[in-house]
Amino acid sequence: MKLTVLGCSGGIGSGRHTTCLKVDDDVLIDAGSGITMLDFEQLVKIDHIFLTHAHLDHVLGLPLLLDSVGDLRTAPLTVHALPEVLQALSSHLFNWQLWPDFREIPSAEAPWLRFAPLGLGEAFTLNGRTFTPLPVTHAVPACGLHLAIEAGSLVFSGDTTHNDAFIAALNAIPDLRHLIIETSFENALADIAQVSKHHWPDSLAAELQMLRVRPEVWITHLKPGNESAIMNELREAAPEWGVEALMQGQVIEI
Repeated sequence: MKLTVLGCSGGIGSGRHTTCLKVDDDVLIDAGSGITMLDFEQLVKIDHIFLTHAHLDHVLGLPLLLDSVGDLRTAPLTVHALPEVLQALSSHLFNWQLWPDFREIPSAEAPWLRFAPLGLGEAFTLNGRTFTPLPVTHAVPACGLHLAIEAGSLVFSGDTTHNDAFIAALNAIPDLRHLIIETSFENALADIAQVSKHHWPDSLAAELQMLRVRPEVWITHLKPGNESAIMNELREAAPEWGVEALMQGQVIEI
């Protein structure tokens, strides 16, 4: 399994793109502005998208993907997400006001888009890769994702602050090789992080102390302009973990 980072920033500007991770050639995790890194031929190959939550920086590329290649598809693009996330997309995005409802285009019988609800802990296996939503805590309904193949596992937190059940889920994955987890603000902005339900360096360091597994830890969703400050504080708060910033264009293979 090869995971390619198309976007991993907490914002845009100066070459930064928001969250979008490609799994092999046919699956996306979230559909932020990083989706624009794919060329037309690569867009056509995307058959499944797993969404962590419905915030715009994680879904903005979805309607544009369908608009670009929907007519070239032989089957609907399938979006997997928590039921509450799919309801938000239905009410606020694919609602014929902000964007057409591609679940009815060109017809309800043969649409370009279909929604597939996926509950917490409910595994979905696709060509030897299993995707399982994990509990997290964010300002809106959200999940992390556990990606597993025979050779090992990777977890992506999505947007979150502390969640005991998430830590328990990580500790229950003995073959966890990579943890991609967010830290959005530096310690001086911890009050903003708390209100918006994101991590800051001290909170993530406390989280890591609870782990009994020892994956490589990659930091995502760093706010533009604050990246160096956040990473410096993280390395100071959790020196034994060797945390590294996730980078656009990075490839992680399992």
